[in-house]
Amino acid sequence: MTRRALLMLQIVTGDPRPITRQITDGIKRQIAGGDLIPGDALPSVRGLAQQLSINPNTVAKAYAELAAEGWLLSRTGLGLFVAEQRQRLSDEERERRLAEAVGRFVSDVIGLDYPQQTILDRVAADLSNYETKKTA
Repeated sequence: MTRRALLMLQIVTGDPRPITRQITDGIKRQIAGGDLIPGDALPSVRGLAQQLSINPNTVAKAYAELAAEGWLLSRTGLGLFVAEQRQRLSDEERERRLAEAVGRFVSDVIGLDYPQQTILDRVAADLSNYETKKTA
């Protein structure tokens, strides 16, 4: 039997990311953290749009991006489901995205004037939360 997933997403109006990106990032985070598992059924486009009080086209675009990247699997007539985990990107693309993300992160935190070790410890602690959920 398929488990119907409850997406715990929140749209933040002050967030500089577009709403579509907030949705895709939130779903990816829930999958990576083990809150959503392969085979879980996602809410319908209309259902999630109503839950978040946003335009259904925005949800449809986010779902389409996640399906194109391999995070979600569309089953005709049944809806969208969390896909089995696999390497979704080439090694080169993964490296490019990591470098880009690290660059953005460093730019964001460099002005906060924390010691480097404090920043590294905080990142390691947050990442360890995902490893714990994956293996649990």
